[in-house]
Amino acid sequence: MTSISANGVDLHHTDTGGDGRPVVLIHGWPLSGASWENQVPALQEAGYRVVTYDRRGFGASDKPTTGYDYDTLAADLDAVLTQLDLTDATLVGFSMGGGEVARYLGTYGDDRVRSAVLAAAVPPYLLKTDDNPDGGLPDEAAREMESGAAGNREQFLDGFTTDFFSVDGTLKVSEEERQKALELEKPAGDEALVLCIGSFARTDFREDLAKIAVPTLVIHGDGDATVPFEVSGKRSAEAISDSTLVVVEDAPHGFNVSHADEFNRALIDFLAR
Repeated sequence: MTSISANGVDLHHTDTGGDGRPVVLIHGWPLSGASWENQVPALQEAGYRVVTYDRRGFGASDKPTTGYDYDTLAADLDAVLTQLDLTDATLVGFSMGGGEVARYLGTYGDDRVRSAVLAAAVPPYLLKTDDNPDGGLPDEAAREMESGAAGNREQFLDGFTTDFFSVDGTLKVSEEERQKALELEKPAGDEALVLCIGSFARTDFREDLAKIAVPTLVIHGDGDATVPFEVSGKRSAEAISDSTLVVVEDAPHGFNVSHADEFNRALIDFLAR
């Protein structure tokens, strides 16, 4: 496990190496690259080189007080791809990480990219506005999240993580798995925790999605209460010219843990095309 210097910060990353096609896994908020532990072995076994990294402000990466807008986060992703000299890569973005994938492709193009995956991802645009009436998140709700994360952080994350893994109030993972997620959230910087909410809630990715030309898997749980399928996955699949949609039944937001086998099967089937 080593670090990559990106735009003035060190990003902690893991790289399984090997000769297989690279798959870059970009984690959700407020977790770290370790949240992909159910995917990395399956991808390795299928013959892929797997790269994960901790977003700035999270995990073992540096925790600056600024730089949590998607232009900067996409530039960080570009640094990862460039410094590791990855080509023919598949970018897999979970939740907030799907925004990095969309903004990267919209800004830097697909010279290094073979395909993309948006998993329970925030695009095209979560915020409910006059010109985005299908957005599911009123600005008041975003402000409540920000104040909750800035106030009683521990209580906020406990509730958020329960919802993250629940469908209609029923937890879809073990308590041990929920606690493991809470542990991954502890290193998050206070500024990163709050500022990223504004980024994933208020960033409009519609123009980015229109520029995506590579094959893209959109995979989402139909019970996702954190980033609802109708608001995000459904609309993203419709907006991307070459998209494949997989909807996982009775799956919460954190379905790469709760429904890991189904998630991995869909991902590896897509990669094999």
